[in-house]
Amino acid sequence: MMKNKKVILQDWGLTDYKEAWDRQESIFAETVKLKTEIRNRQVAVLAGADEPADEVVTPNYLIFCEHPHVYTLGKSGKAEHLLLDESGLKEKQAAYYAINRGGDITYHGPGQIVSYPILDLDNFFTDIHLYLRTLEEAVILTLANYGLKAGRYPGYTGVWFDADNEKARKICAMGVRCSRWVTMHGLAFNVNPSLDYFKNIVPCGIDDKAVTSMQQELGREVDIDEVKNILTHHISVLFGMEIVK
Repeated sequence: MMKNKKVILQDWGLTDYKEAWDRQESIFAETVKLKTEIRNRQVAVLAGADEPADEVVTPNYLIFCEHPHVYTLGKSGKAEHLLLDESGLKEKQAAYYAINRGGDITYHGPGQIVSYPILDLDNFFTDIHLYLRTLEEAVILTLANYGLKAGRYPGYTGVWFDADNEKARKICAMGVRCSRWVTMHGLAFNVNPSLDYFKNIVPCGIDDKAVTSMQQELGREVDIDEVKNILTHHISVLFGMEIVK
């Protein structure tokens, strides 16, 4: 199957989590359906039951957005890692969803870059661990552009500062779903969010590590659109993408 390196870049702005989830699911399902149709056609052509047709490729998307205050629980998470009851959620004006990505519980809110790459990894590489490490690397390189030295925490996904000592703190969480090598969900990168909201959960199921943001590390508010542009550049270079706006 011909590889399609073109990636459609979309910014959904501040979008309700459920609305964004539904939009993701729709794009994801259409991509998986198209991929199945392409493979069935290829099998039919190889068997001599069909004539070769013009090459059809699966699309790729790199989506950015921010969400109103929301807590999401992944498939491997524990509900008790949310430390608020219904009245507490109402008081914080926060929603809560159990969803179909990997990982435990996390928080999304204004000032945080949420990125949803919906990629057919057959267009790039079919290795989910490499996929996660590559997304992490893009965030690490983005932080380096601001003079911040981040890295990985052995045994955990995401991007961290001082992962090798007691000052370890997380700046980017990740959780993905992958079916037929098509991805959805993605990363949550703390630029200028209210970190107080993380006090209401056991972030990613880790109860003894702090959460941080670019604003906290730099001591100033950061231009979130600038960060998106830099992150897009690093993702596109590392994956060998051609970004289409």
